Formats: sequence, structure tokens, C-alpha cells
Amino acid sequence: MWGLLLAVAALAPAVRLSLGATTASVPELARPATHATHATPGASSRPPGSLPQTPAKANGTSEQNTRIRVVKKKKVIVKKRKKLIHVSPPVTAVTAKPLVTTSPAGSFNFSGKQEPGCPPLGLESLRVSDSQLEASSSQSYGLGPHRGRLNIQSGLEDGDLYDGAWCAEQQDVEPWLQVDAKKPTRFSGIVTQGRNSVWRYDWVISYKVHFSNDSRIWWASRNHSNGMDAIFPANSDPETPVLNLLPEPQVARFIRLLPQTWLEGGSPCLRAEILACPVSDPNDLFPEAHALGSSDPLDFRHHNYKAMRKLMKQVNEQCPNISRIYSIGRSHQGLKLYVMEMSDQPGEHELGEPEVRYVAGMHGNEALGRELLLLLMQFLCHEFLRGDPRVTRLLTETRIHLLPSMNPDGYETAYRRGSELVGWAEGRWNYQGIDLNHNFADLNTPLWDAEDDGLVPHTVPNHHLPLPTYYTLPNATVAPETRAVIEWMKRIPFVLSANLHGGEVVVSYPFDMTRTPWAARELTPTPDDAVFRWLSTVYAGTNRVMQDPDRRPCHSQDFSMHGNVINGADWHTVPGSMNDFSYLHTNCFEVTVELSCDKFPHENELPQEWENNKDALLTYLEQVRIGIAGVVRDKDTELGIADAVIAVDGINHDVTTAWGGDYWRLLTPGDYIVTASAEGYHAVTRSCRVTFEEGPVPCNFLLTKTPKQRLRELLAAGAKVPPDLRRRLERLRGRKD
Repeated sequence: MWGLLLAVAALAPAVRLSLGATTASVPELARPATHATHATPGASSRPPGSLPQTPAKANGTSEQNTRIRVVKKKKVIVKKRKKLIHVSPPVTAVTAKPLVTTSPAGSFNFSGKQEPGCPPLGLESLRVSDSQLEASSSQSYGLGPHRGRLNIQSGLEDGDLYDGAWCAEQQDVEPWLQVDAKKPTRFSGIVTQGRNSVWRYDWVISYKVHFSNDSRIWWASRNHSNGMDAIFPANSDPETPVLNLLPEPQVARFIRLLPQTWLEGGSPCLRAEILACPVSDPNDLFPEAHALGSSDPLDFRHHNYKAMRKLMKQVNEQCPNISRIYSIGRSHQGLKLYVMEMSDQPGEHELGEPEVRYVAGMHGNEALGRELLLLLMQFLCHEFLRGDPRVTRLLTETRIHLLPSMNPDGYETAYRRGSELVGWAEGRWNYQGIDLNHNFADLNTPLWDAEDDGLVPHTVPNHHLPLPTYYTLPNATVAPETRAVIEWMKRIPFVLSANLHGGEVVVSYPFDMTRTPWAARELTPTPDDAVFRWLSTVYAGTNRVMQDPDRRPCHSQDFSMHGNVINGADWHTVPGSMNDFSYLHTNCFEVTVELSCDKFPHENELPQEWENNKDALLTYLEQVRIGIAGVVRDKDTELGIADAVIAVDGINHDVTTAWGGDYWRLLTPGDYIVTASAEGYHAVTRSCRVTFEEGPVPCNFLLTKTPKQRLRELLAAGAKVPPDLRRRLERLRGRKD
């Protein structure tokens, strides 16, 4: 009978919590099952009977010897020092037990089934604000608690405002980092890293975890096997994320991480993410947080290669008249690089219809772009079937190509690790260890050398620069993914593109490589700087996160001060980038969009990320209509002339016509003098005005063959030379004499 009564008493708080009883507040319902709590921040909790109480001193403290582990890289030294323990009267309380029990893998021998746990609270994604983070101490502002976010990156210099972790002061004997969830939350696990720094090595080796509802009374996470405070193994290097699931999830408002040991000679420094689930608040005691969600009926989850292929097939089957799936090649591991084409006439280039592309997954661990393109193809299909006028016009006037995974091998590596454990770099490179964004041919250097020698544009063209000889050799270090994309660029006359990345929130535009050799960063604009700034500003101006005035910087630069756009080379130099190559080797204007601070956001954040970027993705595609467009034709036959050159006065970069003679020249509003020329034809110049009206502005050309070209064609056909052409040739010879 007594056993039954005790069991009912222990379960009573849980029942009251689930029923939303009005007789107790939520914090009161979540007190811990412990015989002693500690009102002093950072003080350790004491299991019943584990440490006998010692006589108290006059100041309310007691003195006892404790053992502190100081860990070196190769050995462990155990030292003794004296620690002051604040004694408080015992308080009896009962915890409302959660339904799920988990345990740190390989760390403790806990009973119960290990569950996946909860999604991230949002330290890395910045959903947790700086004001929600506190610490016992900090070495500097740049090492404050607001820097204790998983995967946060430091600046180039230590000691500035943007260091790469939270670090407690050296003399802080009981350091802690605290997170305020703002409302009762079910905490289930912690992910930690060490300090990101070029110059120092600092990481925590073990830590405890405490919880509170009011930030004054704390209880500890306990080891089931012996009732002692659980000590969690942390990191053995600065960058690898380490996950620890709690022995038993705890409902509380505050959570503290208390480093116990850290690398000898270093400091207690860490970056963290907290895994936490919301709990019901039936009495509306806490303000409702902004809901993450989207009303669009789309598949909001991460897709590995097999799932991605299945989803693309489903979209194609749902909208067969406006979609086509094709492959542009294979990865080093043999995975196909699939592209979804969306247009009212899929599979063919329509005269006068521009081609646009989105590329994602160049770095395999930057997963958000991949999912956004999979969501975009679903959305375009769904809205076209609904008859949405904006989407219908986009698909009837534009041919859209979506490459969701340029580096599928790298993505599979990152996917297997998971969104919170992939770290900052794992999966970035392809299987060969090549960074694809540095793997395109450097065409900047030969162009700039020719410009310095005065050879551009009369001897060396300012567009469609050829591949260097070294790049075409069989033993050249060129990834198969890179070669596939280059051939894709050559086959299709792309006009506009965006390369989707992650890890920051900014739009960068060419040039990506600095003109001054070995310069780490330097403003290096293209001749089309006005167009690139327009394109970048359009995306940044329609992206919800980039337009948030209260958004804090992701890492070490505040791009909001410049409208969330930046010249790539003025950020950091990137030789061999796809943006620069696209501009110099083809007609295509391409920018890089850094989508989020978190490279691999948890899938529960995908609906909000879609809403953040949906309008920007559509609006950017529509920018292919700015500028002028037309067809260059032969005046006699009215057939289109392929590879005719379109030159704009004052802009030292030309474009060429496609095989049907059609062209698109992106320009900002203004008056332009445009010249069309082709081999064997007289050049024609005309003025074209670009307005703010939705375009493009028609600017067509009719070219007349030169007498020499007509003679060549007649002689090649075996025909006699007409008298009028003979007389013109004789007059030309007379002028030369």
C-alpha cells in the first residue's frame, strides 16, 4: 500500500502539468527531484548522502577538499585545491517526469531507450537572441556569452569584437554559460564545440548541466546509475561538434553549462547548441513565440540523393507539360547531377526566350540552397496548376533550370552526419577534396594582363575568353562536377544565374578575385558593376532576413551596413570562382547568395527559410527582363546570325547572340549606344533606351554582308560574280591603289 501511495505522489505533478492545473504556475510544476538546491549561481548540486555537510564558517561557507582534473594533450594530472561550497537548507521538491528518456551515447550506462531528442533551440540560427545568453564571466566582449553559438566563426584577429567562442576569465573557478529559453522548455541534449581561432587552441573537455525556472534555484542533470551529477564528455578538438543527450529530459526555463575540465594551458571556451522541445502552455502564462511555418503545401524536409531524385520525379509527373529532368554529368562517385527544367516548352530553346539557372550545393554541407530549389520546383508546379498569373508568366516567358546539388558526394557526407553534427566544413569539398568554387579556370589574370598591355578589346576580346591550355590537359586538377557545369554553360545560352551558398546572410557579386596579386581583399568591380549591384540589391531587398533591421551579424562582419550586398573580392578573394568564370567565359551574369548563418539548418526551420526566400527567388528570376533584347538578322535572308557581338559604348564587356541570332543584354535604366557586329557583315549602331518599365526593351538589328563575304559565298557555291558586285570590288581595289 505504501509503495502504491508513493508512486501516485511521484506521478502527481506530471498529471497536473498535462492537465494544465490552475493552482500552480508552470515554474512551480517543474522543480527538480532533489533534496538540496543551490541558490548560488554555478554551485554544484549535491545528491542525497553523497557529500556530508561540514561545519559552516561564520560567512556561511564551508571548506572542503575537491579534486579537479587538469587535462593535457597526452596525460591527465590530478591536482587538489580548496573550493568554497555555499550551504543552503535542504528543499524537498518533485520533478514532473518527461515521457522520453535518453542517454549520452557511450558515456553512461543508463537504462531506457535512446530517442532522437528535440530540435535545436536556435543558438546557431540566431533565433535565440544575444539577450538570452549570460555567463559567469568573459575574457572580453568579443568572447562574451553571445559568441557561444555553435559554428560561429571568428575574425582574422583575436581580441577584436568577433572572437570565435564564449571564454570565461582565467580566474573564474566556477565558469558557466546560461541560456534563457524565455518559457518552460523540455531540454533533451547539448552540442558543443571548442573555440574557433587561427591563433589559439581552447576547448572544454567535460561539463555539467544545471536547470532552473527562476535563475536562482538550480538542479543538476543526474546519472541514473548512482544518482550523482552527470558529467558529460565534451570536445577533444576545437571544431568537431559533440552531442550529449541528457539522461532524462528536463522541463525548465533556464539551462546552464558548467565546464569542469578543459585543455591545460587554455581557457574554458565553448560554442554550443541546445536541443529543446516546446511544452504546452494551456494558461497562456508566457507570450507566444513567432511561429515557424509556411502555408504552402510543400515537402519541408532534407532530401538525400535518393529522396531528391524521387521528389523531382514526382514534380515532373505532376506537371509534365512544364517540366523536364535531365542530367549534365556525374560526380566523382558516380551520382548524377540532375537538373529540373521548367518552361512552357521544356526541352527546346525558344527564340527570344531567355535562359536562367539556379545552382545550389556547390559546397555539399551548405544544404539550405538545395532544399530551397526543391521547394521552388514544387511551388512553380503547384502555382502553375492553380493558374497563378505571376508564375504562369514566368514559365511562359522564361526557361528556368534548377540544379539543386552540384556536389552530391559532399552532401551525402554531410547528410549522414546530420544538421547539428556536420560542423562548419565536413562535406564542403567533393569526394576528391576539391573546393568546387575555386576549381574553375582563372580567366581574370589573362584578361587583366592583356588590359595592362593595351590589347583589349582589339586584339584580345573582353568576353568569351578561352580556357587556358593548362586547364584542358588530361592531368589538370579539374573535378568532374566542374567539367560538367562548364559543358552545361556552353550548351545553353544562359543570361542570368545565382549560386546559392550558406553560412552568412549577404549577396556577393563579381569580381570574386582581387586584381592586385596576393591581396586578401580589395574592391574589384566588373565593367557591369551597376548591373551586378542592381541584381544583388533586388535579392537582398526582397529577402525577409536581410531586411530585418534588428538582425545581428552571423559571424564577424555586419553586412547590413551596406545593404547586405558586397563585392566578392572586397569580402575575400576567391580565384577560380564560378561567378567570375561565368561572366568571362559566357554571357551569363551570376551572383552568390549566402542564405543563412546556419549552413545546414534543422528541417523544422525549412518552412520559415522558404518564406524568407520565396519572393526573393521569384523576383530575381524576373530580373532577366531588365535591359535590352532582340534578334540580329541577315538583311537579305532575314535569318538570325549566330555569335554576333553586341557592344555597349562605355561598358568594356560584350555579349554574343545565340544560334538563332537572339540576344539579351542586361542593363540598368538609361540611354545606350549599342553596336551589333558579325564576321562578314557591316556593323550597325543604334541607340536604345532602357526605362523603368518592365522590359526588356526591343533592340533588333539587320546586318548587311560585306562585298568580300558575298564574293566568298558565291565562289564557294561555284556561281558567277554579279556585275554590280564586280564593279564594287574594282572600286575598292582602286582606292587601295
